[in-house]
Amino acid sequence: MKYFLIFIFSVNFSIAQFKVESLDLMPWPQQLSLSEGVFVLSKNFKVNIIGNPNNRIFVGANNFLRRLDGRTGLFFDQGIISKLNEFPDAQLQINCVQSGNIGLYEDESYQLDIQDNKIIINATSDLGAIHALETVLQLLQNKNNSFCFPTVVISDFPRFTWRGLMIDVARHFQPLDVIKRNLDAMAAMKMNVFHWHLVDDQGWRIEIKKHPKLTELASDGLYYSQEEIKSIVKYADDRGILVIPEIDVPGHATAILTAYPEIGSKMIPLTGISEKAVNAFGFQTYTLERNAGIYRPTLDPTNPKTYQLLGEIFDEVCPLFTGEYFHIGGDENEGKDWDENLKIQDFKKKNKIETNHDLQTYFTMKLIPLLKKHGKQLMGWEEILTKNMSKEAIIHSWKGVNEGIPAGESLLHAVKKGYKTVLSNGYYLDLMQSVDSHYLNDPLPENLALTETEKAKILGGEATMWTELATPTTIDSRIWPRAAAIAERLWSNKNVSDLKSMHKRLNTVSYRLEELGITHIRNKGVLLRNISNNQNIEDLNDFSNVCEPLKGYTRNINGTEYSMSSPFTLFADACVPDAKDAVAFSEVVSDYLKDKSDSNKAEILLYLNKWIRLNDRLNVLSFNAPLVKPLLPLSKNLSDASKLLVLYIENKQAVDSNKLNQLIEACNSKENADVELAVYPSFKKLI
Repeated sequence: MKYFLIFIFSVNFSIAQFKVESLDLMPWPQQLSLSEGVFVLSKNFKVNIIGNPNNRIFVGANNFLRRLDGRTGLFFDQGIISKLNEFPDAQLQINCVQSGNIGLYEDESYQLDIQDNKIIINATSDLGAIHALETVLQLLQNKNNSFCFPTVVISDFPRFTWRGLMIDVARHFQPLDVIKRNLDAMAAMKMNVFHWHLVDDQGWRIEIKKHPKLTELASDGLYYSQEEIKSIVKYADDRGILVIPEIDVPGHATAILTAYPEIGSKMIPLTGISEKAVNAFGFQTYTLERNAGIYRPTLDPTNPKTYQLLGEIFDEVCPLFTGEYFHIGGDENEGKDWDENLKIQDFKKKNKIETNHDLQTYFTMKLIPLLKKHGKQLMGWEEILTKNMSKEAIIHSWKGVNEGIPAGESLLHAVKKGYKTVLSNGYYLDLMQSVDSHYLNDPLPENLALTETEKAKILGGEATMWTELATPTTIDSRIWPRAAAIAERLWSNKNVSDLKSMHKRLNTVSYRLEELGITHIRNKGVLLRNISNNQNIEDLNDFSNVCEPLKGYTRNINGTEYSMSSPFTLFADACVPDAKDAVAFSEVVSDYLKDKSDSNKAEILLYLNKWIRLNDRLNVLSFNAPLVKPLLPLSKNLSDASKLLVLYIENKQAVDSNKLNQLIEACNSKENADVELAVYPSFKKLI
């Protein structure tokens, strides 16, 4: 834990009332100096604001005061903070030199000085002050019958200017309350970019007044009005967050082509096509996709009507977003419809366009002036990058080893070519990977041979939440708390990398996120009660704490096991990465293998005996809960392996090693309930 050691030597812990490692701050600040003493809260605690801040500081300060009051129950005398220098003698003084702008490269730094009788926040702008208030909330401690803050001096600023979260609302529509509570959580973790994936093959989610067919035919009635879009942009602005819309083109175009098939690339055969497949105007018809996957429908880059329609869409969408960036997607266009369209092939020959990739570049370049008209800068997934792509474009790196490309290679390639870039490879939350894998994934790893100028082109990173398998009920549990660890990776010094510290702090942060309204903890109980048929869920919850959803996209192979209307109320939906007991058991096993003491052995046996009993209890539960039955093969595997491991560890009788190996390998099954036993690696270590 290199970074924390910096502070250990500067603090006399024998006399300090709090220790640095006891503070559950996330992201961890750049510089922190803890001293002896505390600031004790009382009901007359007040906040005063001076300087020249943006009005968002009042939103931030009022939210801070109400959250602090809610956590302490002190009934603060101060009500709504509405003007500058209202209480010059207040215990908390906030000084903002200037009004902050929502965008990249803004000064988000702050200095926090908590003394035993006052708290001072100094920030260049209100953006930094809002971050400081989140840090103050995280510093809250309770001592006996009082609440207090440790006396501390913090100087803090972000390592990267882009610390984002993308939410896909096309596959599963996410209502406004879902978006707002996630914006609150982002602000709490000092994240500053919300990437809103609004359009894909499964739905068009934004009102276009000039083209109402888009929502009438391609949204299933689930979309945001323009007023609702503006309300979210304002809500994000008040929290220091930039909102970037994405309309994915030219691929992933089923939704737009459902409304406007005339700009599609599918060539109608002369014979052998049903009348239902062709509309009254002679165009190929399209219908919304109901499954996950990569589909062929693609916009026609040779048709002037394509750009006319997109221009008119941009004319309405761009003014709704105050930021200067617009994401046009550009990913996963296989070009199959282009290959089969004779008109498009003829266009390529006449214009000396050699490949479909070059044709897509032609298409993307045509969008740049349509966006520049509204002061927007184009951004796209890494497929938009070719030798002819404008250097003004931001390249969004997402492909990893699963796509046959070494992790980070596309980011390095973009930077070397002179492009600004954002990393999402390694931050795909929907893949159900461990928080450790995200936390140790750095946009600027040590092995990247880059100049300082090239390093500056790596803007930061973005966690991505694709929603093929996530509904409003489950989406929070797929984002949080893992996104908090990513937020720290993008904010804190790169030497802050101790996994044990991260897990300890993340546990507290997780509960604080629930306090903010995130449903990742409470909705698990909702799902488990449904699965148990409203019986006692204790045993089901215990089993969920050793199970994790299948990794990658193996839960929904080929995108066909689940459709957008499938039930997502099953056991796999209640389970999360980093299963609680599996993580704890892994640590116990590591301790035991280092020191086979009686106490360490007892810890191992405690878990194993618990899992032996669990199988019988789940069988009883299943008598009146059909949704529990798919779990029984896995719980039996866990129980059987645990029984033999008990004998193996206690060494009371000879254990057939072949039989033991067979039982443990059975725990590696991926065939039941779309989950896997997360204790399998620990079982393997034990033998």
